[in-house]
Amino acid sequence: MVDSLSALSLIEGRPTAALCDLGHSYRPAGVPDRFPIAVLVSGAGTNLQALLDSHADVVAVASSVAGAPALARAQARGIPTETFARSAFPDRGARDDALAEWLTEHGPRLVVLAGYMELLGASFLARFPGAVINVHPSLLPAFPGLGAVEQALAYGVKVFGVTVHFVDEGVDSGPVILQGAVELPDARAPEEVLAALRPLEHSLLPRAVAMIARGELAPDPQNPRRMLAARPPGSAGEG
Repeated sequence: MVDSLSALSLIEGRPTAALCDLGHSYRPAGVPDRFPIAVLVSGAGTNLQALLDSHADVVAVASSVAGAPALARAQARGIPTETFARSAFPDRGARDDALAEWLTEHGPRLVVLAGYMELLGASFLARFPGAVINVHPSLLPAFPGLGAVEQALAYGVKVFGVTVHFVDEGVDSGPVILQGAVELPDARAPEEVLAALRPLEHSLLPRAVAMIARGELAPDPQNPRRMLAARPPGSAGEG
């Protein structure tokens, strides 16, 4: 049995629905033990912190920016860290290969892009097939790529959002796992929008990791851009 996965939506900053119409319960966060993940970062690392607070088994953290505050968050937990600045390699492919090699040494089953501001090429994705996810500050497919919030403000939208999705070779075009939205009819500044979206990111990203870890996602047979919530094997009520 497969149930549709509804978005987490917020109206005036208050959640009104979360993972509705499922035949069984999910813990809102908390990732099962021994589902190792690697996290790629570029900045402050608040999404990394949300994963750490959810007890995700983070085994490695890599950054595109030397000295990114996110690295200090990982180092405080004794998590191995490394920096792979684009400028340190002859091309993006060489950077991707070095990054993939380093991550593989730590054995992650999932790679999470948490504010990682670099594109990853096909060779990297081939090393982690179907096992790379990203959190993006828009309701995809609207406003993909860099400057999503600025794009949305320029367009004049009144509802902003967050998408957690699998990463493919396109730009923010992989299958959607979870989405959440918040109404900000008077928003003018990107900083204002990003502050409102941050709690959504911190909720949805650990939830998506937990669902993947438990095998609770399945492709929508009618729409390759969407993932559905499915009962894990042996769950109560199955039959």
